[in-house]
Amino acid sequence: MGTHRFEHIARTLNRRQPDLSIVMENVHKTRNLGALARTCDAVGIGTIHAIAPASGAVKLGHKTAGGTEKWIEVKRHLATKDAYKTLRDAGCTIFAAGVAADAVDFREVDYTRPTVIVVGSELDGLSDDAANGADQCVQIPLMGMVESLNVSVATGIILYEAARQRTAAGMYEERRLDEQVYHQLLFEWLHPEVAEYCRRHSRSYPVLNDKGEIVESITGNRRDGLKSIA
Repeated sequence: MGTHRFEHIARTLNRRQPDLSIVMENVHKTRNLGALARTCDAVGIGTIHAIAPASGAVKLGHKTAGGTEKWIEVKRHLATKDAYKTLRDAGCTIFAAGVAADAVDFREVDYTRPTVIVVGSELDGLSDDAANGADQCVQIPLMGMVESLNVSVATGIILYEAARQRTAAGMYEERRLDEQVYHQLLFEWLHPEVAEYCRRHSRSYPVLNDKGEIVESITGNRRDGLKSIA
C-alpha cells in the first residue's frame, strides 16, 4: 500500500460533505453525467441522485466520468416526488436551478445547511413538479443572448459557490462522515478486491492499521488467509 495513495484517499474522505448533493432529473447524456460526477467529486460530494422513470440504471461512463464512478454513488428514484420526500426526510433544503418568476440569484442562498440542488436536462429543463416542489428556485444571471447554460456548466458554477461558503464556514476542516461510513469506504477504496470477496462470502472487513494495511480480521485471524485475494 503506497503512503501517498492512502493519504490521498483518507484526505478525500475527510472532506466529504454528506449533506450536500445534486438531483439530476432526466439527465441522460453520458457526457453530461460524467461532467456532473467529476464536479461533484471535486467539491466533496460522494452521493448524487438521479430521477429516471425509464427502465434501466443510470450509469457513469468510465471515460467521461474520469474514473469517478468508483468514488461516487448514484441513487436512482423513479419519480420526483419520491426523491423529494427522501431528501426532505433527511432534513435537506431543495434548491431547483432554472428560470422562474420567483427565482433568486444563486449566490443569495445559504448552502451551509443540508442542501440538494436539482438540475434538469439541457433540452427540457426541469419539470413543473421539480420546480414547484422545491423550497426555492435559483438562477445564474446571464449577460448575453443565450437563455441557459449547459447543465454541467451551470451545476459547476452553483456547486463552487456552495463549496466557497462551506470553506469559509470551516466545513472541510473536520471529518463529517459517520465513523462507520468512513471506515467502510476507506476499506473499499483501498482494497476493492478484498472488499468484494468479503461481500460475496458475507464476511466482515478485516481491520486496517494506521497506514491502511490489512492487519487482521474482526475475529482476530491474521491476514494470511486473505493473501490470495489481497
